[in-house]
Amino acid sequence: MKRLLFISFVFSLFQLIVFSACNSTDSNDSESAYVDLGLSVKWATANVGADAPEGYGDFYTYDEAVSKFGNNLPTEEQFQELQNNCTWKWTTHKGADGYKVTGPNGKSIFLPAAGNRSCEGDVNFVGTSGFYWSSTPYEPDFATFLCFYSTEVSMNTNYRCYRFSVRLVRN
Repeated sequence: MKRLLFISFVFSLFQLIVFSACNSTDSNDSESAYVDLGLSVKWATANVGADAPEGYGDFYTYDEAVSKFGNNLPTEEQFQELQNNCTWKWTTHKGADGYKVTGPNGKSIFLPAAGNRSCEGDVNFVGTSGFYWSSTPYEPDFATFLCFYSTEVSMNTNYRCYRFSVRLVRN
């Protein structure tokens, strides 16, 4: 009888763990994982696939990013708002180089210099540059993205097959 109770307890505990894991939300989707910088949208505190602000996260092609994240992918205009209305300071955060971006209200996010992956699969510029897809297409084979180095932040275009970081936004 004790053995049956123990097996029943273990099975119930297993079901609880599985149910909790299946219903947990991704850290990038929780409300606390976004910060209001005083702009038109809230910005995620970490890249998609990263567990912390300094984490590089995952790389996505433009088409993968648009397909997976849709309206939560920043537009070119939202990146320009971030670029034009915030203070950008190149820094090191917990061992990762990148930009501390401080909004008009004094709150900030960290964008790590995660580099990118070329269409051929080569990893480039890790620790020296950041490449973040916007949702804005440009011609049939290109799309716009935020690009930064330690001395420059700008919007640019590149082939959609490149794999860049993704930082989400929400209203």
